[in-house]
Amino acid sequence: MNNNQTQQALYLNFDRNQWAELRNSVPLTLNEGDLSHLRGINERISLSEVTDIYLPLSRLLNLIVGSKQQRGVILNAFLGRKPTDSPYIISIAGSVAVGKSTTARILQALLQQWPEHPKVDLLTTDGFLYPLNELKRKGLLKRKGFPESYDGRMLIEFISAVKSGKTEVKAPIYSHLSYDRIKDQHQIINKPDILILEGLNVLQTGLDAHVDIRRPFVSDFVDFSIYVDAEEDLLKQWYIERFLQFRSGAFADERSYFHHYAALSDNEAVDTAAQIWDSINGPNLRQNIQPTRERAHLILRKGQNHQMEQVLLRK
Repeated sequence: MNNNQTQQALYLNFDRNQWAELRNSVPLTLNEGDLSHLRGINERISLSEVTDIYLPLSRLLNLIVGSKQQRGVILNAFLGRKPTDSPYIISIAGSVAVGKSTTARILQALLQQWPEHPKVDLLTTDGFLYPLNELKRKGLLKRKGFPESYDGRMLIEFISAVKSGKTEVKAPIYSHLSYDRIKDQHQIINKPDILILEGLNVLQTGLDAHVDIRRPFVSDFVDFSIYVDAEEDLLKQWYIERFLQFRSGAFADERSYFHHYAALSDNEAVDTAAQIWDSINGPNLRQNIQPTRERAHLILRKGQNHQMEQVLLRK
């Protein structure tokens, strides 16, 4: 089957209006001021996008998390044991420049408004990229973002500890300014009700490996998975637009690893960004990220201007 046939077989398909109707009078708890802090670079997300797409999604997730919590209460009562504090883990996957971070931040802001799960933590997998020196030593600098550029063992140890309910689990912090982990700094995850995990490869399994790998993957610990999708020509366009904004923003900082890009002309910047996409981000998307899309429980499909056009919910 092709991708369209696979999706028709596996998913319920909603257009924007159909999905928006499922909000079921959930109140909007964010205003324009809140939203301005949640937008990603070059994203023009509106309150209507939150109302139509994210409020129904937060309602769905609230119902699913509540169902799991209730099942845990029943199981613990049956077994005669104390309740465990295992967080519900939501993963968000998708290409570079598709807007995963904004999706994650909005979901975090909405989900923590529900009284059943007020503590919602958010973590990106960027911190689990190998340190810059290690990437250079391994010859992986031009494959940064590919699965082999991540410290998989460290990531699995982290997610396993969180899932088992351990307190104060440390995760490395990544700096987009230095293009590297921040030495001796960590994000502490302390028994949240929900953990949102955002990253390029969080849907991967052993089926994606070129050799037989008998070890856990992040996806083994995830309760609900989301894939943010768009056509590659749009993704490349958004990446170039974001690169141009970085050129006059973050790249202009003399401490930036990419400070040398700040002096590029408009045409040079467009050409450079397009080359990076064609040599790194595009191949990674096609080889590693996009093939995991149909594993997601829910696919959010974007069109022009980052507007959600379609929602696919696994049957």
